[in-house]
Amino acid sequence: MKDPSSRITPAAFQILLSLADGERHGYAIMQEVEQRTRGEVLLAPGTLYRSLHRLLEEGLVESHHSAEEASSADSRRRVYRITQEGVATARQETQRLQRLLASAAATSLLDPVGTDG
Repeated sequence: MKDPSSRITPAAFQILLSLADGERHGYAIMQEVEQRTRGEVLLAPGTLYRSLHRLLEEGLVESHHSAEEASSADSRRRVYRITQEGVATARQETQRLQRLLASAAATSLLDPVGTDG
């Protein structure tokens, strides 16, 4: 598992979340992140592929050529999946964010859950 003091970037976290429910190719990752965040997070291609490269190097994701794509004209299309290490890292980051949110909720910055502010 990654050192707790080394956090992943917000883009990398979004990618890991996207891959948590199954493998995807790059464009599908961008679409899923945009849809899940209701357009609040848009991953540009450069950011996506730099982050994927880093995640591959760290062993948090792995890639392969899609079987259906292997015979097509675009045989370069890669499919990405989260590794067990990636799952552990995403859970660790989720827990860290939950602790931060709990801290913020204990202040007057956030409205209590379920009330309109």
